[in-house]
Amino acid sequence: MDKAYLLEQLAEKLHGVEAKALAFAVEAREEARTGAPRAVNLAAATRARLEAAQQEVLALEAFQPADVPKGGRIGLGAVVELEDGTAGKTVFLAPAGAGAELTGPGGDGFLQVVTPGSPLGAALLGKRVGEVVETMVRGELTEWEIVFAA
Repeated sequence: MDKAYLLEQLAEKLHGVEAKALAFAVEAREEARTGAPRAVNLAAATRARLEAAQQEVLALEAFQPADVPKGGRIGLGAVVELEDGTAGKTVFLAPAGAGAELTGPGGDGFLQVVTPGSPLGAALLGKRVGEVVETMVRGELTEWEIVFAA
């Protein structure tokens, strides 16, 4: 799996979020100059969102994903295929960008970004192909079998 391709897509998405957060923060700061409490609170919240977006961009820029060796444990940077008995999905375990949807090289399938802070990301860390992880999905406990990791 071409992880550089995945990182490029994710970086583009995160830069887009950062740009939108910056534009909104500038607008909110201008509105806050009126002194209206709601506008002041909104400016503070948008500033916090901008800082979070900037931190995600920095985390991704410093990220060097490693491959999972055959039989090795899943760590940050892994591409993992999961099956729950009726469906499957592929996830990319990254330090930022939770929930982003990426396409595989050449448009080959879709991958969802999960982070170690998410229930699924946390459950996957340290596991191996063939193991099962449990997570809550829409209020129901779901078991995912790890069928592939790279």
